[in-house]
Amino acid sequence: MEWLSCIRKAIQYMEEHLAEDISVQDVADQVYLSPLFLHRGFSLLTGYGIGEYLRNRRLCQAGLDLLNTQDKVIDIAFRYAYDTPESFTKAFTRFHGATPSQVRSGQAVLRPFLPLKINITIQGGNQMDYKITKMFPFKVIGFQKEFSYDSAYSEIPKYWDEICEKYANNIYAGNPPANAYEKAIMDNCIGEYGVCIDDLDGGKFRYLIAGKYTGGEVPEGMVLYEFPMGDWAVFDCVGPMPESLQSVNTRIFNEWLPGNPDYEIAGNANIEWYDCVNGEKTDPDYHSAIWIPVKKK
Repeated sequence: MEWLSCIRKAIQYMEEHLAEDISVQDVADQVYLSPLFLHRGFSLLTGYGIGEYLRNRRLCQAGLDLLNTQDKVIDIAFRYAYDTPESFTKAFTRFHGATPSQVRSGQAVLRPFLPLKINITIQGGNQMDYKITKMFPFKVIGFQKEFSYDSAYSEIPKYWDEICEKYANNIYAGNPPANAYEKAIMDNCIGEYGVCIDDLDGGKFRYLIAGKYTGGEVPEGMVLYEFPMGDWAVFDCVGPMPESLQSVNTRIFNEWLPGNPDYEIAGNANIEWYDCVNGEKTDPDYHSAIWIPVKKK
C-alpha cells in the first residue's frame, strides 16, 4: 500500500475505533505494515506516537461526551478504555487542565484535539542520497533488550551507554579482551549495527547492539539474528550523532517514502550502521547509514 495511504487509513481506523481498546498492532494490521515502521513513520509525520494520538483523541471525545450527554463519568471512562474512574480523571485533568466535574458544570473549557489530516509537500522525494543493494543472508550477534515504541528514542541511547560501560571500555582503551563478551565484541565488531526487530506484541520491539557474526562462541545472554536475502535501501549520512542520523530518518519518512514510485518497506527489521573504524560520533564528518528492507511496488 502507498505510504501516505497507509497513514491516512491508519488514522481513519483509529477514529472509527476510539471507543475500543485497540493497540498499535491492531492499527498496523489494517495497513499491512510492521508496527515498528508504522509507529516510526507516524511519529515523524505527525509529531505524535500512535498511543499518544489515541489517548488525546479519546480524551477530547470524552470531554465532548461530558458536555453533550448525561452519561456517568464511570461509563465515559470505560467507553474510552480506562480501567477506573480515578485513572480517567487523572488523565483527563492532565490533558484538559480541569476535572470532568468542572467541565460538565461549565467551569472550564475543553482543549481541542481534532482528527489529523495528512498533507505533504514533497521537497526531496526519491532524490535523497541512497542506493538499492541486494544482500545475501547474513547473521548478526549482539546484546538484546526490549523497548516500547513510545519510550525507545530516549531509552536506547541509555542502553548503549550501559553496554559500553559494562563490556566495551576495556577494549576501547586498547587492551586485549579479558572475557568472552569482550572477545565477541572484538571478533564481530559489535557496535557497528543498531538493529530494530519488530516481532513482539504489546507495543514492544527488540533492539540489538550488534555486529556481523563471524562464527565462534555466543556468550550467555547474547543472541543471534539472521536476515534473509533481499533488497535494502541504504541511506548514507555524514555528520555528528545523533542529530545527523535522526535528520536522515525524518527525511526517509517525510520525503523518500511518499515520493518514491518504485519501492516500499518490506520485512520487520531495519539497521543503523555506524563507522567503527574512522572518526568519533561527534565529528562533523562522521559516517553512518540507515538500512531499510524494501520491495518493488
